[in-house]
Amino acid sequence: MIIDVKVIPGSRKNAFVEEAGMYKIHLTAPAVDGKANAALIAFVAEHWAARKSHIKIIKGLKSRFKTIMISD
Repeated sequence: MIIDVKVIPGSRKNAFVEEAGMYKIHLTAPAVDGKANAALIAFVAEHWAARKSHIKIIKGLKSRFKTIMISD
């Protein structure tokens, strides 16, 4: 499964919102040294009950707009 997300780092709490056909993911982790990307992978893994090793950011490593692949 491939999904497009917009990441909002530095939020008060972790949250998952579906809005206008796109997912917005609020993360408490700051966008420094890859902490937000690591938190994103952990949060998506928890949300979709998948292993962290099955989740990969395939586009947008340094952008708020990312494409994520979740494999089985």
